[in-house]
Amino acid sequence: MALKSFIEVHPDSHFPIQNLPYGVFKPEPESQPRPGVAIGDYVLDLYEIASAGLFDGPLLKGSDCFHQPTLNKFVAMGRPAWREARATIQKLLSSTEPALRDNANFRGKSLIPVSKVEMLLPTNIGDYTDFFASLHHATNCGIIFRGKENPVPLNWFYLPIAYHGRASSVVISGTGIVRPSGQAYPLGDSPPSFGPSQKLDFELEMAAVVGPGNELGKPVDVNEAADHIFGLVLMNDWSARDIQRWEYVPLGPFLGKSFGTTISPWIVTLEALEPFVCEAPKQDPPPLLYLAEEISRNYDISLQVQIKPAGHDQASVVSNTNFKYLYWTLTQQLAHHTVNGCNLRPGDIFGTGTLSGPEPDSLGCLMEITWNGERPLSLNGATRKFLEDGDEVIFSGFCKGNGYKVGFGTCSGKVLPSIP
Repeated sequence: MALKSFIEVHPDSHFPIQNLPYGVFKPEPESQPRPGVAIGDYVLDLYEIASAGLFDGPLLKGSDCFHQPTLNKFVAMGRPAWREARATIQKLLSSTEPALRDNANFRGKSLIPVSKVEMLLPTNIGDYTDFFASLHHATNCGIIFRGKENPVPLNWFYLPIAYHGRASSVVISGTGIVRPSGQAYPLGDSPPSFGPSQKLDFELEMAAVVGPGNELGKPVDVNEAADHIFGLVLMNDWSARDIQRWEYVPLGPFLGKSFGTTISPWIVTLEALEPFVCEAPKQDPPPLLYLAEEISRNYDISLQVQIKPAGHDQASVVSNTNFKYLYWTLTQQLAHHTVNGCNLRPGDIFGTGTLSGPEPDSLGCLMEITWNGERPLSLNGATRKFLEDGDEVIFSGFCKGNGYKVGFGTCSGKVLPSIP
């Protein structure tokens, strides 16, 4: 029999009992942040559940991991503790368990409408890395900037390329993004110009949240890397294409990326995503031994991008793609990140890079959709080459189960004018 909650959950909800993603919230403006789990239109307050002694398994009993203002301590505990917590929460929320269902006072304290809470960053993000792991995106970018002859560099097929991002500018969904200023590529014999970016773009990505880290100098085996990944969030790695183009040779992105990265508030665990595992694309040439996985896995996650132009009430869908197109898997990314001995820490995140698909309507950024501004996009009467002030970008994603969805909610941000 299918697992069912005593809480009414609409079939289109992203947060049924099969999901149970983790986040951090404030129930009142003056409250201290605390961990929670999404169930339907509610947040289950894990501070209250832990205070009542309901986490009574051997790994969580007596732990203060849910009395913390972030999820870092919990994610550091590893997969056995994650499974124990998930089993306890699913039991408490199930239709057959009376402990929460039949205690009106306790239920009122523990289940809060999500519309009444403030969502915060789920972890203290010490470090943030962004990969470049979609072959379709890499190919399109290469053609735009270098032409059709060898658009993807040879090294891309041997290693998951990445750059080190700026954790301090990672923000929660709903936060406004100020248009960045910087130097733009020179025109002709002129020197570079300085001013607000004229080619502001979104990048549809997902990000993995690191669970237990690794010691400095000790790489993680690719076949054990999944145990170091707590779960996934949606991510918009906003990009200033004109700034980026001028600065990225020879050291890669800097000011064109570091002004803002938006993530969704709910971390969907790998346990919740397990039913939606699919085979990853075939890698040719075969990866080097340290990246060769016994089983190469992706996830069948449908992803969508909408843009609500400034002054408009309606958003327009501009992309429908899927996580399954990712060329370098999450576990390969983590193994490569640590192969030189680099230490990852609990709560760190690493992004996949733009998740573009093979079809024209499955591209993950405006640079590809408009072909660097050559093919303007029509949005119900508005026209865009790149983002304008007041535009709102909205990501969503979910896996389709039998009568339910395991989803990520939304990841949104509005472009604010540059600071003079």
